[in-house]
Amino acid sequence: MKVNWGTAIVLVFIGFISFILFFVIRMNTDKKYEHDLVTEDYYKQELAFQQEINAEKNAKALKNNIVIEKVSEGLLIKFPEDINVENLSGTISLYRPSNKKLDFEVPITLQSSEILVPKNQLIEGRWNITVNWEYENTSYLFRESFTY
Repeated sequence: MKVNWGTAIVLVFIGFISFILFFVIRMNTDKKYEHDLVTEDYYKQELAFQQEINAEKNAKALKNNIVIEKVSEGLLIKFPEDINVENLSGTISLYRPSNKKLDFEVPITLQSSEILVPKNQLIEGRWNITVNWEYENTSYLFRESFTY
């Protein structure tokens, strides 16, 4: 049987469309390719956005800001030493962009100006850290991306 140009073009289009549909169906049905929002309560967080901007400005206005450092025991988060740690409260959120099941929060409880996140809670790769803290009725927000 002889195949003319018209038939060949139609067969190529059918093959290409089948190829694309295969990958679209595979991506939508495979559980390892999750399509979730970054956070579950996205719209609720957007309403508090101006408060976050103000808290970030407060943190940048500090003479000494938070410093994060990778040590052999885990991730060391150093708060400014010129503050009284007894009046400090807040949370540390660690967000893993590649897998939301690895995200976790740590409440800030300090005896010194440092807090350690143990290395058994962190795996190697990219992380986003958000430290939301309050000191003497002023909110501060520190955000940074790092590779552990």
